[in-house]
Amino acid sequence: MSTKRILLLFASVIVGIVALIAVFTSWYTVDESEQAVVITFGEATEIIPDSGLHFKLPWPVQNVEKLSKETFSLQFGYTQEGGEVTSTNAHETKMITGDDQIVLTDLVVQWKIIDPTKFLFNAENPQDILHSATSSAIRSVIGNSKIDEALTAGKAEIEGNTRELLVALIEKYDIGIGILGVKLQDVELPNAEVRAAFTAVTDARETKSTKENEAEKYKNKRLNEAEGERDAILSEARGQKTARVEQALGDVALFNKLYEQYAMNKEITRERLVIETLESVLPGAQIYIMNDSGETLKYLPLQPTQSQVPVQSSNGGGQ
Repeated sequence: MSTKRILLLFASVIVGIVALIAVFTSWYTVDESEQAVVITFGEATEIIPDSGLHFKLPWPVQNVEKLSKETFSLQFGYTQEGGEVTSTNAHETKMITGDDQIVLTDLVVQWKIIDPTKFLFNAENPQDILHSATSSAIRSVIGNSKIDEALTAGKAEIEGNTRELLVALIEKYDIGIGILGVKLQDVELPNAEVRAAFTAVTDARETKSTKENEAEKYKNKRLNEAEGERDAILSEARGQKTARVEQALGDVALFNKLYEQYAMNKEITRERLVIETLESVLPGAQIYIMNDSGETLKYLPLQPTQSQVPVQSSNGGGQ
């Protein structure tokens, strides 16, 4: 075989290989859960957000990086596999509160890729940066919180402050990541003895609060009862006052009427008052009034006369 034929055959093989490479590297598929970045000579030139079959220039002119659209979870301080939760290095989760207490804090960060180009080219390892930013944010928030807040009712506020600070840090780093949520998984004290002591203190505070509420409720009940009794006494006193005033007015009117009668005939009125007084003092008694001569005087009301029963005379001889 001549040299010319050998060169021609070699060239044909090269062209065939290039053609195969062009065919197999010019088409690519993007799934519904993916987004793609077309890279031309090492520089991102196009973002493909839609799924389906797409065309690009063959390798090595262009290549494609595919990234997920789904939501990722960064587990800080623990790992979870198959439903089993395992704590990681305690040094990572050990933090100091604003009142110089030590707590262990685990949390999960929900995030997703919002800018594929920045995610690929603005940082060598964006997930490591996210992890460091999460550690910085939660330590800063815990450092400004009291231990009571971290262990009890302040968790929601800590979550909100951590998310706000983490979002600000990620925007500053500009690595194409969006923070969707921050959730505290667990905040606890370092050892069982300290946890038991703090639980006892918490229980005592809750008992104190319960007793204070019960005392306040009892006080309000007694105040309401006392106010009711006071109102009843005042109402009764007002009623008695009104009754006595009316009685006094009636007595005054009666006195005025008697005085008018007395003024018109003083002697008769005086005698009438004497008789009425005697009848009031000696009820049911037979009253007789004698004059200076020993004779009985009759005054109204007249005493009822006793009925006399006639005595029948007996006739011993009969008829």
